[in-house]
Amino acid sequence: MDSLSFVGFFLVIFLSFICSSQGYKFYVGGKEGWVLEPSESYSHWAERNRFQVNDTIVFKYKKGSDSVLVVHKDDYFKCNKTKPIHNIKDGHSKLKLTRSGPFYFISGQDDHCEKGQKVLVVVISPNHHKGHKSPSPVTQTPSSSPVTAPTSSGSVSPAPAPAKSDAVDISSSVLLWVVSLIMATLVL
Repeated sequence: MDSLSFVGFFLVIFLSFICSSQGYKFYVGGKEGWVLEPSESYSHWAERNRFQVNDTIVFKYKKGSDSVLVVHKDDYFKCNKTKPIHNIKDGHSKLKLTRSGPFYFISGQDDHCEKGQKVLVVVISPNHHKGHKSPSPVTQTPSSSPVTAPTSSGSVSPAPAPAKSDAVDISSSVLLWVVSLIMATLVL
C-alpha cells in the first residue's frame, strides 16, 4: 500500500509540474490577425496582454501576401527588412516565447512596417524582481527550425495585466490537474 501512496504522490507532483509549464496562445491582432490597418494598434494590443515564458504567439495572415520578420531592436525602429533574424511566410506562424525580454516583429511587405504593421512583445521574467535574464532562443512550432531572438542590454519592465485578453485559455491542463489530484486522493 505504501508503494501506491508513493506512486500517487509522484503522479500529482509530476502532473502539477506539467500543467504549470504550459503557456497561453496569443493571436497577434486578435480576430483580425496580422493586417495592415487593424482596428486596434499592435502596440496597444501588446500592451494590454501579459506575455510569459512558454506562451505562444500566432500570426495569421494570407499566405503569399505578407510575412513576419523577427528583427533586432534597431531594425524594428528603422523598419529595416534587409537583415531579419528569421523570415516567416506560411500564413499561420506560431512562435513559442522561450525566454524573457523583448521580441521585435515587423511585416515583410513593402511599406507595411512604416505604416505601423509591427509589434514589440515583452515577455516578463518569472524572476523579474530579481533582475534575472536568461538568453535562449524563440522556437517556431511545430517546425523544428529555431528562431534566434534579439537580446536586450537594457532593463525590461513587465507589461500591465490585461483587462481582457486574446489569449486562449489552456483549461484542459487545469482539468487534467484536478482529475489527477482526485485520482491520487482515491489511491491514498
